Amino acid sequence: MAITNEKILRLTFATASGGTSTMTLPAPRNDVTAEEIQDAMQLIINKNIFTGSGGDLVGIRDIKIIDSTINDMYDPTLV
Repeated sequence: MAITNEKILRLTFATASGGTSTMTLPAPRNDVTAEEIQDAMQLIINKNIFTGSGGDLVGIRDIKIIDSTINDMYDPTLV
């Protein structure tokens, strides 16, 4: 049982069908800038690297860095 912190980078793209597609990346750099992330997302779009059920990724919809605290309340090895 422990308390841990976790940080993720969540990238949300607009798709060709009008929906969204989300990618989640663990442990982003503390000093990463919005411009760096936008440039990487635009490269993914321009190179057409990923395609999903909603079709090609066509635009940047949202960028979030999510920092969460996890309090593990149960350890099955202690039972």
